[in-house]
Amino acid sequence: MEYITKKYYKVLKKKLYILENKKKPLILNQIKKSIEKGDLSENYEYISAKESLQLLIYEINKIKNILLNSKIIKNKKNKNKIVKIFSKVTIQNLYTKKNIKYFIVSSTESNILYNKISINSPISLSLINKKEGDIITLTNNIRYKIIKIE
Repeated sequence: MEYITKKYYKVLKKKLYILENKKKPLILNQIKKSIEKGDLSENYEYISAKESLQLLIYEINKIKNILLNSKIIKNKKNKNKIVKIFSKVTIQNLYTKKNIKYFIVSSTESNILYNKISINSPISLSLINKKEGDIITLTNNIRYKIIKIE
């Protein structure tokens, strides 16, 4: 069971709709047109379209599986100021004094480009159930102080 935000659920539903109702018909049409050209054994268009369809079906099934095995969790106000899933946490490297802000999300929602880190990542596991002002130690004995929890 994965926990996801309502926003991510909507993103997945939209993506699934596009894949099933826009992209799949296009690929099926490509297959149909390539079949009409004759000999399938040396028909690169046919082979390519079939591979595209297989990848598309894989992606559709992956999204459906996430939606089936996920529970939408409401992102409630964090009154206790304790790090938990869907917390936005600002930590400060005590050596460089640089701040980093992370958003702790489910593994399916994680995306390091947007500082969305998985609840199962080493950083998240070190942060869970900690409070503002607490100090954590990560790899190479680098210490971080929790500056803010949202």
